[in-house]
Amino acid sequence: MVRRTRSQEKVLAVLKGLSKPISAQDLYVEMRQEGNTTGLATVYRALDALKLEGAVQMRTLPSGEALYSLPQEDRHHLTCLQCGITIAIDECPVHSLEKDLHQAHQFKIFYHTLEFFGLCPRCQGSLATPQSSVSQG
Repeated sequence: MVRRTRSQEKVLAVLKGLSKPISAQDLYVEMRQEGNTTGLATVYRALDALKLEGAVQMRTLPSGEALYSLPQEDRHHLTCLQCGITIAIDECPVHSLEKDLHQAHQFKIFYHTLEFFGLCPRCQGSLATPQSSVSQG
């Protein structure tokens, strides 16, 4: 059995009540609103420890911000670099690769993410539309 600190247990309790991934800072705010006095640095330390044991998964956005959630089914996304919209992908083309990697390297895999970055249809359209020209007169 894994021994956890009180802070780690509090972080897990809050994550269990959330329906979507959250940043460490937003998690800290959420905890404060619930009356928890855990500091921001402690929240980051707790998330790091939980991540290393596979109890929390992390996803990094194009902005560099990390989002944390409880491990769920593998997450796969299409992310627009312009507007930031994220579209979940249901199919997983890498499960067999994951098994092969585990066997070949004896690497304990907790979860994986698959992320494609590009432009959504709306942003592609906005790039194709010529900017309004300045009238010269």
